[in-house]
Amino acid sequence: MRVAEEVAERAKAEDALRQAQKLEAIGQLTGGVAHDFNNLLTVIMGGLETISRQLETLPDLPALARVRRSRDMAFQASQRAATLTARLLAFSRRQALDPKPIDANRLTTGLADILQRTLGEQVRLETVATPGLWMTLADPAELESALVNLAVNARDAMLDGGRLTIETSNVYLDEAYVAAVPEPVPVGQYVMIAVTDTGCGMAPETLAQVFEPFFTTKPAGKGTGLGLSQVYGFVRQSGGYVRVYSEVGEGTTVKIYLPRLLADRPEAAAEPGPAEAVDGGHETILVVEDHEDLRAYSTAVLRDLGYHVLEAQNGRAALEALQMSRHVDLLFTDVVLPDGMDGRRLADEARKQRPGLKVLYTTGYTRNAIVHNGRLDPGVQLVSKPFTYQGLASKVRRILDDAV
Repeated sequence: MRVAEEVAERAKAEDALRQAQKLEAIGQLTGGVAHDFNNLLTVIMGGLETISRQLETLPDLPALARVRRSRDMAFQASQRAATLTARLLAFSRRQALDPKPIDANRLTTGLADILQRTLGEQVRLETVATPGLWMTLADPAELESALVNLAVNARDAMLDGGRLTIETSNVYLDEAYVAAVPEPVPVGQYVMIAVTDTGCGMAPETLAQVFEPFFTTKPAGKGTGLGLSQVYGFVRQSGGYVRVYSEVGEGTTVKIYLPRLLADRPEAAAEPGPAEAVDGGHETILVVEDHEDLRAYSTAVLRDLGYHVLEAQNGRAALEALQMSRHVDLLFTDVVLPDGMDGRRLADEARKQRPGLKVLYTTGYTRNAIVHNGRLDPGVQLVSKPFTYQGLASKVRRILDDAV
C-alpha cells in the first residue's frame, strides 16, 4: 500500500512539473511574439501619425472625411493590439511594473465598491482583513487589475448568484511546502490574498490549463482567455506564487502569495512618465536597428524633427559609422541586435571611441525584463516599443538637453 501511494505521489509531482515547464515554454513563446508585435505596431502607429499630420494640412473635403474615419478606425485597432500585446507580456513576465509598498488590507477594502459593481446584485462580496498584515512590494494598479480579473471569472462561475470572499493573511512558506511546488518559490514570509467563490468549480483537466494564455471555458467571443494568465504573469514577475484550488460543484479559491516587504528593502524605481511636448533640434543621431521598417520609421521621425541622422543595421556597421563621422551627439540603439553584439556592448564599444557619448536604448521588451536578464543596468535611458512620434521626440530632446 505504501509503495502504491509513493508511486501515485511521484506521478502527481511529475505531472505538476511538466505543467510548470509547459507554462514556462508558452511564456517564452508569447514574450517573443509580443516583442515582434511591438516592432510592427511601432511602424504601423508611426505611419498613422504621419498620415494624421498630413491630413491636418489639407482642406475639409467630404472625400477626406472618409479617409479620416478610416484612419481613426485603424488607430483604434492599433491601440487595441497594443493592449493585447501588453497582456501577453504580462503572462510572459515582461510587462512594465511600477512596484510600491502596498497594504493589501487597504487596497482590497478600497476596491470593494468597484468589485461589487463588477459582480452585480446576485453575488455578495465579503472581505476579511487580517490585523497586523505585513506590507508587500508590488504594482498597485496591476494588483487591482488581477483582483478584478478574478472577480470577473468568479462572477461568470456563479450565474445563479453566490458569494465572493477576499481575505488576507500573513503566511510562511517553509521548506516542505516549496519542495512540493513545481515552480521555484523561495522559502520565506508572504502576504497571502485569497479569492474564493461559491461557483461551479473546475474539473482537474480544466484546472491544469487555467493559466495558459487564450485558454477559456467561455463561449466564442465572450472571453480572450488572458485574464488568469495575466494574473499568473504579474504575480510571478512580482516574485510571488499563485495556487488554485477547485472542485466541481464546490467553488474555487485562488491564492496569491506576494513576498513580505522587509524594512531594509529599497523601493523600486518607477517607470518614466508620459512624454511631454518638445521641439526637435539639429544634433547628429546614430540610429541602430536591425528591423528595416522600424529603422526607416525612427530615422524619418528624427529627420522630420530637424536632426541629422545616421543609420546602421547592426553593431559593427554602427561602429564603422562612428569612425567615419566627425561628430555624433546621441546613439539610439535597439537592445537586441544580431551578429553577436547587442545594444549594451555596442554602447560600451562606442564610448571607447567617443567618451561621454549619450545613449538611448529601445526594445520591444520592458525595462524590468531587460534589467532582470542583465542586458541593461538600472537607470539607463530607455524608450519602449511601440513608441510614438511625440514620445520619441520628447525622450531624445530631454537626453540631449541633460534634462533626465
